[in-house]
Amino acid sequence: MPNEILTRSATFRTNSYDPEARTFDAVVATATPVARRDAQGPYLEVLPPEAFDLAAQILPVLDSHNTRTVRAILGQTQSIRREEDRIVSTMRLSSAEDVAPVGQRIADGTLHGVSIGYRVSGWTVKRENGQRVKSAAAVVLTEITLTSNPADPNAAVRQSQQESAMPETQTEEQTAARAALISRVRAAHDLSEEWQTRMTDAGEEITDDEIREDARESALAARASRPKVIIRMGESNDAPEVIRTRQTDALAARMMGSTPDEASRPYMTMGLHDYARDALTRSGVSVSMMGTEQVLTRAMHGTSDFPELLTGAGNRVLMNAYQRASSPLKQLARQRTASDFRALSILKMGEFSGLQKVTEHGEIKAISTGEAKEGYSLETFGGMFSLTRKAIVNDDLGAFARWSEMMGQAAAETETTQLLGLLTANGGAGVTMEDGNALFHADHGNLAASGAALDETTLSAARLAMRTQTGLATETPVNVTPKYLLVGPALETTAEKLLATIAAATVEDVNPFGGRLSLLVEPRITGNGWHVFGDPAAAPVLEYAYLSSAQGPQISSRDGWETLGREFRVVLDFGAGAVDHRGAYRNAGA
Repeated sequence: MPNEILTRSATFRTNSYDPEARTFDAVVATATPVARRDAQGPYLEVLPPEAFDLAAQILPVLDSHNTRTVRAILGQTQSIRREEDRIVSTMRLSSAEDVAPVGQRIADGTLHGVSIGYRVSGWTVKRENGQRVKSAAAVVLTEITLTSNPADPNAAVRQSQQESAMPETQTEEQTAARAALISRVRAAHDLSEEWQTRMTDAGEEITDDEIREDARESALAARASRPKVIIRMGESNDAPEVIRTRQTDALAARMMGSTPDEASRPYMTMGLHDYARDALTRSGVSVSMMGTEQVLTRAMHGTSDFPELLTGAGNRVLMNAYQRASSPLKQLARQRTASDFRALSILKMGEFSGLQKVTEHGEIKAISTGEAKEGYSLETFGGMFSLTRKAIVNDDLGAFARWSEMMGQAAAETETTQLLGLLTANGGAGVTMEDGNALFHADHGNLAASGAALDETTLSAARLAMRTQTGLATETPVNVTPKYLLVGPALETTAEKLLATIAAATVEDVNPFGGRLSLLVEPRITGNGWHVFGDPAAAPVLEYAYLSSAQGPQISSRDGWETLGREFRVVLDFGAGAVDHRGAYRNAGA
């Protein structure tokens, strides 16, 4: 997930600590896979050293990822560098009296854990030996922490230069240290006793780094050789994805004032801090000693489901508002999708006048037809809003709901503006077509010679004009059947009376349009002009498209940067264009 703050641990040795300078070196990251879990289940996380952005050289050194108080700052990094397949940092502890014991614990070896905080922008996902592996595409370090819970056993402190090579004859102390290293590495990788014996017998012929490398390779080989057990089962009420879906339904229902289904109803009484506490607990984090604000902060910045829960609920509210605010103009247009942002070309084929009689020699003649082309392209529209830290702590869902609704309405308004602009361009004559004429033009046979009031006579003239439209290169009628009458608010009552079905007592009283045309009222249309459209599936005039991977507005979120809280972004990839003139008619009105 982009911009999510994650942590992983390393180990370091005491002999790199300089008590006078209060400095020490540590390998803080390697490409060793670390087991993690997300909504899709367990996976191995890999942080390739080449993916690290090392532009920031000065970072805080914290006590157990504690960002709530400045007293937890133990020191800072002096340098961060990439050395072959590892990330190495030189760190300096503060001279404060309360930090001195930390240096003593590093020196005597009782404190030996190093963890990093980092953000990942993008992942590469693949499967190796039946297991999902996520490799970070770009990593930005945010902190380095002293901790008691190392997760990366193959990242170790830099040894002093005097120890860079094994001495010719090992002392008893060195032999004991080597045995302890082999034992730790074996336990970390769950290797066999045979592996430990082989490493011990190698003696001085193998270095510490080679022991770690051999352990990595042996562990991967052992994992690949294990039999694969596949368990297939139905949906479980305890499955993380099921719980998150039901919580999303309940949270969205609270925001919209609706009622969720029976399975989601138990979550309706939960507040944001309850959702955060539950998400952390299900991800394996102990929250028994955390306060409300600490729980919310940890849930938003960690690897729990809480950020996805907020995003999912916001998306439900956004889509509900977006659909309610959609313009009736979309009923007049044909929808399609596009794979990218290149211009979409619509090729119009002319109609055939008919098949020709086959001669007595069996000759079949080719039939030609006319062609024309229209086109348009997608554009990207977007906006951002923030759910503040105060609103989250206060469980203020009203602010979140209002923002989500406004973004949904804004997305619908954007689409309406694009579609309506196709009809109102050129002073109401419509957008300019490929032939150089406006959409509604005398040469197109779809424009009344003069504006006239909407009544049975003028509506009959519109139907006649649409029925007698001809193909591109022939005089063959395309026979467009009118389906929609489009008016603005000024003509709504007049149109309703005209289209009302009359229980006629005589033939003269029959309304020929009753029950045949559907009335569409677009409040943004002003004046007395009116349009008639055919079925867009049979005679398309307007067309709109979404990016195939993102149909409709899309909402995403990240940790707040400029504001304390969480930032939400709404993006709409949308385009609209006029593709033909034969399926519509315009009268400027009177």
